[in-house]
Amino acid sequence: MTGNFTTAITVDASRRAAFDAINDVSRWWGRITGSTTAVDDEFVYVVPGLHYSGFRVTALEPGSRVAWLVTGSHLDFVADKQEWNGSTVRFDIAEVDGRTQVVFTHEGLTADEECYEVCTNAWGMFVNGSLKALIETGRGAPYVFGGDEALTADDHDELHRQVAASAASSAAG
Repeated sequence: MTGNFTTAITVDASRRAAFDAINDVSRWWGRITGSTTAVDDEFVYVVPGLHYSGFRVTALEPGSRVAWLVTGSHLDFVADKQEWNGSTVRFDIAEVDGRTQVVFTHEGLTADEECYEVCTNAWGMFVNGSLKALIETGRGAPYVFGGDEALTADDHDELHRQVAASAASSAAG
């Protein structure tokens, strides 16, 4: 087992600005359904045909920490489709030499995981590029896909059912 994936950015903005940007997920990562404004809120991130992840907000400490538990996932490009299940995505925010540092850690995403290379490249692009730009300039570069980007509540529920069924099937077989 190796260490969790971690990357860090340093920005010329307040810790609160970084915190607010992190929680505005659709402006730096991509389209979500659900909410990120309170502990125990849940949201879903989907790239059709490639990636689904459901998250529960587990920490919201203004200006210092944001954490999300992966409650369900389906990665179409690896053998273990639920590789992210039970992992935690965390953002630790601190002042360092008069600037704001955001340390991103995906606990459970290690070099032992099949998706490590693809997933760390994607996280690096979104955190080091899009999130940093959103914090510093107010403009991120979230993933945008063609077609109907809006997910209804029924779509959201169906994605959760599919992930739960897939996880149960993997555990049984």
